[in-house]
Amino acid sequence: MDDTPALLVIVDGANVVGSVPDGWWRDRRGAAERLRDRLAADGVPGLPGPAEIVLVVEGAARGVEPVPGVRVEAAPGSGDDRVVELVERAGDRAVLVVTADRELRRRVTERGAEVTGPRAVRGRD
Repeated sequence: MDDTPALLVIVDGANVVGSVPDGWWRDRRGAAERLRDRLAADGVPGLPGPAEIVLVVEGAARGVEPVPGVRVEAAPGSGDDRVVELVERAGDRAVLVVTADRELRRRVTERGAEVTGPRAVRGRD
């Protein structure tokens, strides 16, 4: 029996939503909910094995509720700081952060996380 915990996938919601100029700025919460629903339905394509998905939201997207398969973490301040905090709390667990933010990428890789860009979860849009 394998006691290795599932990969922790932390999605920088604001960065992923903002990666495509599809009008998300008119309804930030709705855009975050659509991303959450896509993550719940599709996960992160190409990942080997199970994953625990955490969507970090901030600002106007706070209040997005979790759904089966996606935990939602509302950042009280900076979403980037919340992502870093979650990486630190993961300890030795394998972590993949989904973001294109260069500074956040640097901060989480220094703490042992792997990083991929928004296309990993955005699909074809």
